[in-house]
Amino acid sequence: MGTELAPGTDEMMRGVEIEGATDYGQLVWSGKRLPLPTLHLDDLSAIPFLVGIPSVEEYQHRARLRAGDGDLFAAVTADSPGYEDYCRDHLDIGAPELLIADPVDGLLEVARACAEGEAFERLVARARAAGGLVIHPYMGHQDVWRLAHLIGRESGTPCVVIGPPPAAMWIANDKAQFTEVVAEAVGRSWVIPTRLGNTIPDIAANLLELGKDYARVGLKRTRTASSMGNAIFDTADLVAGDCESAVRAFLERTQWPAGEQVLAVAWLNTDVSPSTQLWIPPAGTGVPRLDGIYEQILEGATKVFLGSRPSTLPDTINARLADAALAVAAALQQRGYYGRCSFDHLVVGDPGDDPQLLFTECNGRWGGTSTPMSLLDRLLGGAPRPPYRAQDVVHQGLVGVPFREILTTLGDEVFDPKTGRGRYVFYNVGCLARSGKLDVIAMGETHALAETAMLEDLPRRLGL
Repeated sequence: MGTELAPGTDEMMRGVEIEGATDYGQLVWSGKRLPLPTLHLDDLSAIPFLVGIPSVEEYQHRARLRAGDGDLFAAVTADSPGYEDYCRDHLDIGAPELLIADPVDGLLEVARACAEGEAFERLVARARAAGGLVIHPYMGHQDVWRLAHLIGRESGTPCVVIGPPPAAMWIANDKAQFTEVVAEAVGRSWVIPTRLGNTIPDIAANLLELGKDYARVGLKRTRTASSMGNAIFDTADLVAGDCESAVRAFLERTQWPAGEQVLAVAWLNTDVSPSTQLWIPPAGTGVPRLDGIYEQILEGATKVFLGSRPSTLPDTINARLADAALAVAAALQQRGYYGRCSFDHLVVGDPGDDPQLLFTECNGRWGGTSTPMSLLDRLLGGAPRPPYRAQDVVHQGLVGVPFREILTTLGDEVFDPKTGRGRYVFYNVGCLARSGKLDVIAMGETHALAETAMLEDLPRRLGL
């Protein structure tokens, strides 16, 4: 059924156990397109400390945007009225099956839910009928690979995962491990000054040591996302006060498991934080592909991710970022990583005058920039992406507003891929009910018009 292994994966897979299996090999995607249904699965449960993100459990419905005819996408929460009609009939992105699984261990654990009860029985039946199944997850953590193993074992058919095995996935998503990959691939000049510690005294000492050279320093948990595990300190305050108490408070707030490494970093003075978006095929099947360079839209002192827009940075900077990103992606590929991936960067200094370029972290998963980027590519059918801005739109006035009402209010301004008319595309609408939040892509003929469409015209049209 086309499930041959990607070259070079055997050694990496040995010794990892899933329900008695000692080898991931038969689950590894070959990189070839398979004539099988795909289960799209956005399970965020492997990311620790996902707090402060309103209705984060509804993000699992972003998997719908990758699914098409003959596919499935899974969730443990209900879909939003009118949203499937919008995706199927208006955006014309197929008619996949929504698999609602009963929660077994919280609302983020979609893969565990799919491995139980009626949902699991349906997946096994689908695999048997089709001769196999492909799983395309948000990120390739252990529960996803366990699900693939169970489906394959029970159905007697091949079940493969389009996403990295857990060990390779954590090389990318663990900030400490990723820092070493960057240093090896492109040199330590691309790495923010960083010190690692796993006890409170050591972490505090690392902050103070960095503070000798930098006015502000920060702490980062190694595996958190969206800046939820970050803290920033003025060095003068740490020197004058009780540094260990500040560290202890941060660790308690972020639910630190004792002994886990924590990064102390120099907090550099810049608001320019681009991201490079990549697709990495399995080793031996092709080279990594750069899909775009974006400016991240960040808010607050800790730079919480709000959205993104295509890069307007000088071509020289984009070229340097592209070369470095492809080199690091190749290094990840050699370590067994494949699938969607993105890197966050800093531009320190005047962008027009040879600034310092740095890597900050890797997102070895689908995310808030790759999701709208890939959706637009799908809607545009290969045509160039227009200038656009994609971001969370959150407002108390949207709490409980039905999605259909938003579509009606905006009328012809809702983008129609059949005609190419309209400016707005919507997704992640399940957050409206409780949090008044949805994700929006606003397009324009120029970057300035895309910004106006998002920041001025949309709030006005929605009465916000």
